[in-house]
Amino acid sequence: MMRGPSLKRPLIVYPLVVHLLTLLVSVLILIAGALRIDSGGPYTDERIVPIIAAAIDRDPSGALVIRPTDDLSTLQAETPNLWFMVEDDAGNGVTFGTVPALFESFRGRLSELSFAQLRDRTPPHDLAAVLRRETTQIGPLTVLGHGALSELNLVVLLASSVIVVPIILLLSITSFAITPWIVRRALAGMSRIAREAEEIDPDRRGRRLSEAHVPREIAPLVRAMNDALRRLDEGHERQQRFIASASHELRTPIAVLQSKVDSSADPVVRALGGDLQRLTILTEQLLDLQRLAQGGTATEVDLVALARSVVADLAPLAIAGGRSMEVQVLRREACLGDAAALERVLMNLLRNAIDHGGRHVVLRVIGRTLEVQDDGPGIPPDQRERVFEPFYRLRPHSTGSGLGLNLVAEVVARHNGRVTIHSAPDGGTIVQVDLGVPAQGMSGMTAPDAPGRG
Repeated sequence: MMRGPSLKRPLIVYPLVVHLLTLLVSVLILIAGALRIDSGGPYTDERIVPIIAAAIDRDPSGALVIRPTDDLSTLQAETPNLWFMVEDDAGNGVTFGTVPALFESFRGRLSELSFAQLRDRTPPHDLAAVLRRETTQIGPLTVLGHGALSELNLVVLLASSVIVVPIILLLSITSFAITPWIVRRALAGMSRIAREAEEIDPDRRGRRLSEAHVPREIAPLVRAMNDALRRLDEGHERQQRFIASASHELRTPIAVLQSKVDSSADPVVRALGGDLQRLTILTEQLLDLQRLAQGGTATEVDLVALARSVVADLAPLAIAGGRSMEVQVLRREACLGDAAALERVLMNLLRNAIDHGGRHVVLRVIGRTLEVQDDGPGIPPDQRERVFEPFYRLRPHSTGSGLGLNLVAEVVARHNGRVTIHSAPDGGTIVQVDLGVPAQGMSGMTAPDAPGRG
């Protein structure tokens, strides 16, 4: 069986792929645009600020002094034109290197600033500087300094790595985690509809799929399904009414014909008796199927008494055909079911055994299991399923209608039981009917009312 297309791709996978591609293209466009912008000169590397701040100390009078450190010595060696100004919040300051005259006006006011990145477009870019506030052991300090220079492309790449990449990862993780959950939640109504559809039973008509909590896009499909179920129910009702009406209308003329055939002395007319009998059986079986479709009431059935009653009713037919019948009770056990329907099951099985079996028929009761055994030619294994199909006859020229075993299968199915065919040990056929399922699980039948309590 070919698997149909899944909604996961158009609803989950495709939107996620488009979402990620859009983010990636946007980032690339942003980086490309930033790289084309005139930078106005290189940046001063901000890493010089903590190195400078760590080298600042106070003398006994509280003035700021520069304390030589290994990091500062390394920075000075890497940047020969290193210069910086440092001030505390009280206006005390200290300088290092040759501070450009442009920044002399900042003396005593650095603490009023907190952040700046100054660029110089003219080589050697001595005016490029960075300003930051740092918290140190001697208190907050404001540092303005010039050191190693960085080009714009490096800054952009660093910014994209530090800011953009985490954003992309966060959006990706969020999308992969939340989007499937949102889709599953939106389609939860579809799962419930599928479960309701699986519970639709042809023997329990009138069921409809619920339209509550179904997405608007799916609601037309659900309504179409309900309309189809309604039309099927109406067609089934018309069919049942036709079968019932036709069967009832046929009974009277068949009875009249049977009376005329029985009273006729003409051998040609009397030869029609077999055909009329077959027509009578067919009519009765059609009525049985129609009554079965209407359902019945589950009551406690004594299978032993039922078996003996049916055998007694069919005894004249068996004797007329030169057959013998017996009832064997191996275990007696009460059973809940439709007594009239189960009687038709035994009638059809025993009539088949009398008509097509051997000389001896045994009806065996084993608790809730019934077995009808004959010593006839048997049923080939490849035909044992087909004989339960409506109007199928193992022997095309037999007098049967082809509905008897189909009716048996329908009744047993409504009792949630099963009927199987086996070969008898000494030849012949055993038809086994298992009615072991409790009555509360039977379909198409209502349980008897519980007795009231006074």
